[in-house]
Amino acid sequence: MHSHHSTTVTAVDEQRPSMALVSLVAAVTNTDPVDLEPLYNAIDPEALDSLCTPDASFSAIEFEYVGHTVVVEPVDSGVELSLEPVTISAENTHGIADSEPSA
Repeated sequence: MHSHHSTTVTAVDEQRPSMALVSLVAAVTNTDPVDLEPLYNAIDPEALDSLCTPDASFSAIEFEYVGHTVVVEPVDSGVELSLEPVTISAENTHGIADSEPSA
């Protein structure tokens, strides 16, 4: 069973998307935010924060952070941040499991 967690940050919120994302991941993983891997290892926090504008012109951004796939999508006046646990399906490992050494 997959669990889905999300939060929405609008342009008028006091919290920046980068900080909202760290808080969301910390809550989902039951980890102190300071103990998480730095967000800048996955995405530039300033670039993420710059997406939270009423005139944002992107459809979605997806990246991995602390064992989760993060999806950033524009909403009315900000962005929605969604988390899904990273899973490896059989189709993703097909080439690895079935590969044989070359001669």
